[in-house]
Amino acid sequence: MTLPDLTKRPTPDGEETPAPAGTGRPIFAKTRKFFAPDNDYALVKGADLYPYFRPIEVAEGTRAVIKGRKVIMAGSNNYLGLTNHPRVVEAAQQAIEEYGTGCTGSRFLNGTLDLHLELEQKLAAFMGKENCVLFSTGYMTNQGVIQSLANKGDLVFSDKDNHACIVAGTQTSLSETVRYRHDNVRHLERLLEKYDAERPDAGKLIVSDGVFSMNGKLAKIPELVDLARKFDAALMIDDAHAIGVVGEGGRGSADVFGLRDEIDLITGTFSKSFASLGGFVVGSNEVTEYIRHSASTHIFSASMPPANVATVLACLDILIEEPERLDRLDEISSYMRDGFRDLGFNVWTSQTPIIPVVVGDMMTCFQFWKDLLEEGVFVNAVVPPAVPKGQSLMRTSYMATHTNEELDFILDAFKRVGIRHGVIGANGQPGPNGHTGNGHHD
Repeated sequence: MTLPDLTKRPTPDGEETPAPAGTGRPIFAKTRKFFAPDNDYALVKGADLYPYFRPIEVAEGTRAVIKGRKVIMAGSNNYLGLTNHPRVVEAAQQAIEEYGTGCTGSRFLNGTLDLHLELEQKLAAFMGKENCVLFSTGYMTNQGVIQSLANKGDLVFSDKDNHACIVAGTQTSLSETVRYRHDNVRHLERLLEKYDAERPDAGKLIVSDGVFSMNGKLAKIPELVDLARKFDAALMIDDAHAIGVVGEGGRGSADVFGLRDEIDLITGTFSKSFASLGGFVVGSNEVTEYIRHSASTHIFSASMPPANVATVLACLDILIEEPERLDRLDEISSYMRDGFRDLGFNVWTSQTPIIPVVVGDMMTCFQFWKDLLEEGVFVNAVVPPAVPKGQSLMRTSYMATHTNEELDFILDAFKRVGIRHGVIGANGQPGPNGHTGNGHHD
């Protein structure tokens, strides 16, 4: 396949003229390489296997419409299934009627509503912390918190598989970042010992996802708490995929181990279990008030729109009133993990509704994704560098509202496509193209 030269454009008579000013600038050289025929983007596009930015025409919780066709959604972070809940929709609509569509300013100036204060108070109480600060997105939460607290001379110890927003926070702060091998607390301990000896007076912050978004595994919270105590480090846990998913009443990863009180800062997002958009951090009054007045992503960004805040408040009420949703979510997660393993798939060491299904080769992964879509199942294709080379996967995730019939439909579709591509065999064992990597990589 030959792609057009982006520095030229055809005229009606077939002649080529220089492209519009700017496309040939040296800084845009990387954009031309992106479209090179041997680049992955061009190869996947040319094979009609590109799985990203696909428009969803109708979203109905566990069902969606893509290109006019209904599919079962098995690739959403709508863990509690609340995006279409009547109470949630009504709350958003009422907020628009009362407050309008936006705040048109930052929380620091004209963008604070009584709704914001109500949500901060309720979240702090729900999480058992003194105070809470809202941000406009979950990404901005982690970036802003780290940038605010980690200054010149400080040290941030970050899991190598932490989310990109944590990485962004370490890059925008003036601190030094020390990355430890994924989920490897022994490596973290050695690094803490090294830097504690070299720079005993440096402020230290340990940061980890509570549930890792690609492998669905819980962080080793007890060991992280022990190390934080031993080396006088603050501990920050990003519970984007844990709040409203795991722990007592959905209070997150540390709560699974009864250690929520031992975590200095817990961050979360509203774009998953809370069916909205935004983020938050909870912690002590002193630390959160400092963040409120120093995090650039909070001070210089427009605040959460009223409908978003009202949505989260409604979801929080439902979470508290209907804990059976969490029980159902846990039941579904176990059922699907066992189902995939019985078919011969490798799902790594998932412990949550995030269940990776390893396919292997990248191009096979894209073809696998397309075949699943044609079977009526939507999932997410994940390829390097998000996962190790040779372990491209289908990232599946589940909602408390999935029915047993839908779950079996998903498993049946995976079985047919898995056998077709040699990822599993018909005998419930890994196929000739199956992979056994466990998802623990450096």
